[in-house]
Amino acid sequence: MASVTNRIQAIKKLDYAKQPRGGYINPKLLREENFEDGVVLSSENIHASLMGIVVDYLTRFCQGSSRAFSSPMSGAIMMKELEYGSELLSEVKGLDDNSIFNACRLCGYESVTRAGKKAYVPVITINPTDETIYNIKTMVTRSLHFFEKYGPVLKEDIIFEGRYTKIITTGDADFLTQNALWDMKVSKNKPTADHTLQLLIYYLMGKRSKLQTSFDQISKIGVFNPRLNTAYSLDVDSIDPIIIESVSKNVIGY
Repeated sequence: MASVTNRIQAIKKLDYAKQPRGGYINPKLLREENFEDGVVLSSENIHASLMGIVVDYLTRFCQGSSRAFSSPMSGAIMMKELEYGSELLSEVKGLDDNSIFNACRLCGYESVTRAGKKAYVPVITINPTDETIYNIKTMVTRSLHFFEKYGPVLKEDIIFEGRYTKIITTGDADFLTQNALWDMKVSKNKPTADHTLQLLIYYLMGKRSKLQTSFDQISKIGVFNPRLNTAYSLDVDSIDPIIIESVSKNVIGY
């Protein structure tokens, strides 16, 4: 079994599938739009991957998703800590400091859902500082403002039922709006060729899935980075058909 991200790492060793120089989609082709708000983020004391999960799930929660924290709650169940996970979830009410603190601990269970019990670090040891909480609040607020402009979000946590392959068996996209597929990256760096390939894979899987009608309306794919407060997008019509065919066949396995 391999996820989309696992497959992207694996093809680096495969001559027939690895990315050409610059990538299947060169990140330099992305159109940048910066949303300057004058806020400078400070240092943080929790891992970058956990920051990304918290910002993502809190954004979904603040947009009204009832399933925003379903994945970490599954991890809590796996660790037989449903009672504590439920207690943490009950304290997540919005973007106040207490909610963010509890969301950080709750999202600590995500490692179990993704990598199993061996990856678990007791969530009670997760103690975000005031600076970390402020950064999370800022990035979620930026994300909400972004989707106010480019939304509304029609679907989130998008799975591609019926269109996984023997090569890619799992993977889910972040956000689908009326005319775009968006991935959220909470990184200090601009998108890479791996990120653009990930987006293209999601787009191609979506076009063949039960969500085909929705994906037929998409005119662009993109990344929103709330840390940099910048959106990076590409018109799908500009993607070379040869690239689409190569990724479909050699990377996804259609």
